[in-house]
Amino acid sequence: MSNNHSAKSSAFEYPPKTLDRTFNLPSFPVNDEQESNWNLQDFLFFLQRRKLIISSVSIAVMISTITVLILNPVKPEYEEHFQILVEAINDGNKTIDVGKQSDPNQPGLDYDSQVQVLKSPVLLRDVIKQLQANYPDISYESLIENLKVSQLEKTKIIQVTYRSYDPNQVGFVLNKLADYYIKYSQEKRQTQLRQSIQFVEQQLKGATNRLNQIQKQLLNLKQRYSFNSIESETDSLASATKTLSEQQQTVNLQLVQSRANLAILQKENGKKSALNNATLYQDFLSQANKLNTQLAAESTRLQDDNPTLQSLKVKRDSLLPLINQEAKRFLDTKRAEVATQIQLLEVQSQELAKREQELDKKRKQLPIISKQYTEMQQRLQVATESVNRFLSTRENLQIQKSQTEFGWQIIQAPVRPEYPVTSSSFIFRLFSAFAVSITIGVFGGLLRDRIDNTYNTANDLKAKVKLPLLGSIPIDDEVKTNRDQNFVQNIPIPSLKLPNNFSKLQREPNVANFQEKSNYFTYFLEALRLLYTNIQLLNSDRQIRSIVISSAMPGDGKSTIAFNLAQIAATMGQKVLIVDGDMRRPVVHSLANLNNLWGLSNLISTDSPVAKAIQKLPSLSNLSVITAGSIPPDPTKLISSEKMKRLMEEFHQNFDLVIYDVPPLAGIADASLLATNTDGILLVVKIGKTQSSVLEQVLENLNISHLNVLGVVANGEKPNFQAYY
Repeated sequence: MSNNHSAKSSAFEYPPKTLDRTFNLPSFPVNDEQESNWNLQDFLFFLQRRKLIISSVSIAVMISTITVLILNPVKPEYEEHFQILVEAINDGNKTIDVGKQSDPNQPGLDYDSQVQVLKSPVLLRDVIKQLQANYPDISYESLIENLKVSQLEKTKIIQVTYRSYDPNQVGFVLNKLADYYIKYSQEKRQTQLRQSIQFVEQQLKGATNRLNQIQKQLLNLKQRYSFNSIESETDSLASATKTLSEQQQTVNLQLVQSRANLAILQKENGKKSALNNATLYQDFLSQANKLNTQLAAESTRLQDDNPTLQSLKVKRDSLLPLINQEAKRFLDTKRAEVATQIQLLEVQSQELAKREQELDKKRKQLPIISKQYTEMQQRLQVATESVNRFLSTRENLQIQKSQTEFGWQIIQAPVRPEYPVTSSSFIFRLFSAFAVSITIGVFGGLLRDRIDNTYNTANDLKAKVKLPLLGSIPIDDEVKTNRDQNFVQNIPIPSLKLPNNFSKLQREPNVANFQEKSNYFTYFLEALRLLYTNIQLLNSDRQIRSIVISSAMPGDGKSTIAFNLAQIAATMGQKVLIVDGDMRRPVVHSLANLNNLWGLSNLISTDSPVAKAIQKLPSLSNLSVITAGSIPPDPTKLISSEKMKRLMEEFHQNFDLVIYDVPPLAGIADASLLATNTDGILLVVKIGKTQSSVLEQVLENLNISHLNVLGVVANGEKPNFQAYY
């Protein structure tokens, strides 16, 4: 095969470095927005999935509602109203339409307050006594419960509505209320307004006196302390304080630097650094260096007693005292300068501190005066607002008084109602109860879906896990393995494992039922083919040669998916090997109807050849199987051994596709150990069973291990045959 490795390839070099690992494991946040955007198909799937709880809750609510309706029959209710015109509708000689909306900017009656007054217990106390003469059961609470007083839209009309089971009582109550409200508008309301105006005028006089007194106090305070400049004085003090603070910081910084310079001059390194800037010292030092250079040059050709050499030595020795004297003089001068600078800075710092104390004293005095001024300003503002409010209230009350001189008028008289306003139909109430019960049932199903810790559909799995969904396999309790049955002759995939009752289904006379089952298995086969195709299309550069198939939890159907995927690949011309790497609970030998006497554990623990453990399926020559073999005491130790790596390399060289069925990932390291030497992991998730919290933990562990996850397979979702078949 062209894709095989050479015989010299090491097991540690697999998978190839050029393998495209595009689908590395990402994070898996839950997309709440996507979950909430259901379409019609998702809702229908939800109804089918939660039909038991929806029907149970709906039936329970329906029975309870019907019981209540039977025990408490609804009586028909009667309702009627009357209307009162409460403001004049004539403006001079101009007639105003009664139904015209009033201008909110124009002064007028406060309708909200008026409505509350008309419903108040104080006002209704007398009329309730009159009503109780004919209807003793009427109280203030029962009257208010059935009485509605409101402004008719935004007109000058108040509408009074009353509801009761007795039509005679409705007419009687409305007539009494209409008469009483007209009497109230002509007598008591005028009296209340006059009393209100007198009270407001008294309060206005007191508020005016307080305002004048505060203004006088404020004027005296300004004259005494020159308050016109308080704001500018506050700004000036703040600016001066800021300037002094900045100057103090600058002086302190210079003082620290000068002290540091003085300390440096006391050290040898500091002295040398300072002498670099001494011009005369550097000149003497340069002359000495020249004499030393001449001495070195002349000593190579002259004797030590030569006069020339002696003369040069005398000159050099005469310069050394000058150099030392100049160095001492320069350093003393430098230290004196720094010390003088420190003294000047300390004096300057003390002066700045004195000025800060003076400013601080002024700042402490100014807030006392400013506080008095601010308090008087606030009192003045409150007093001014109080006077203005009383003036406005007096004006409004005077306007209302002039308006109430026009008596209220009944423009629609109350009558006895003839027909009820509420339906007493039992069928209507029953239909409403049915709709409510269905709604509550659906909410119950939604609540059950909300607390469900599993994945309900393949789309739900894809949205939450954020990994490629490579396939959706319709395997559930209907699809079971059978050691004796092969697939039907008209489906060209021999030995694919089917339900135990499939042969019986072929003999049933119900053709429609058989057609549904046939469609189911056809969909099952096409789903497997699509899964195989998607796996091969994951990498465009080189073919997927080996995969590990696992799941997060036991019972998710990983072994069934692995075995049937191997058969699909074999029928498509691939030379396939399926290895049962689950040495804890091996299943592949049962699916393939093979013995498990010698398998993978025996190959790893012995030196037997691989051919001894490979078994062939009689009906499928391209498919080879290595069972798990004897169950070892420590399967993880065998899986992680060097022998296992060499075996995997040999499998890869001899087969087009190698599929490893391994234990679940939660709590077991076998799958992770094998996956490092393959093209990646294929995760099988059982719809309605796999817990999302367990799968998320598994994916997080895989992400930490930097293992390549090819994608996920949704197992157990019911197919929709109507879509195509």
